[in-house]
Amino acid sequence: MINKQPFRWSAAACFAAWLALGALPAAAAGVYKWTDDQGVVHYSDQMPADAVNKGGVVIDKQGRQIKKIEPTLTPAQAKAKEAEDERQRLIAKSQEEKSRRDTALTHSYTSEEEIDFARSRALLAVESQLKSAESYVAGLTQRQQELRKDKLAYGTKPVPATLDNELTALDEELARQDKVLAQRRAEIAAINAKYESDKLRWREIRTDQGKPPAPAATNTPPAPPGKSATSTVAK
Repeated sequence: MINKQPFRWSAAACFAAWLALGALPAAAAGVYKWTDDQGVVHYSDQMPADAVNKGGVVIDKQGRQIKKIEPTLTPAQAKAKEAEDERQRLIAKSQEEKSRRDTALTHSYTSEEEIDFARSRALLAVESQLKSAESYVAGLTQRQQELRKDKLAYGTKPVPATLDNELTALDEELARQDKVLAQRRAEIAAINAKYESDKLRWREIRTDQGKPPAPAATNTPPAPPGKSATSTVAK
């Protein structure tokens, strides 16, 4: 009659004996193998409680590993593993997002000219707002200068409160408009940077696919014979 109590053997010879006798009912799926603190290898049909934290493997009758039992992590190891898992998760998320952007980029544009056109369209509204704000600021500045001259003309005489109040209001409005101008210029820089980045990435994708980038079309007319090409600058 087979003793069904948990048993434990040491050394490879005991494992060989287990193989010779065949798998016991309690270890039909395999046998546990682990190493104790003294470096001694043990085999057993059950994993002892004091060995669970050390980890081990489950092997079949041919001595092949069929399962790995990870050792219990210390608090420091658990924290490090959690940090590494989070790092890997963020890497995977970043790669997924990059793949999504690449797909959208290749589906949206077939040439660099199309990217430049999209950039111009995105800049149109912001540049219009910037010009309006600049014109508004120019008008405010002119009025501010006029009021300052009027104030100086009073010399030692009392300056009307309405003049001082208007100057104060102008100063405050000009300060607010300075922020508006900075914001619009930052938006324009961001748009240019985005589409320039899109263009560079689009080129990289086309190169990786073995397709030469389709250059942006140019409307610059050829130079007359015998003359060098010159660029026209709006003044």
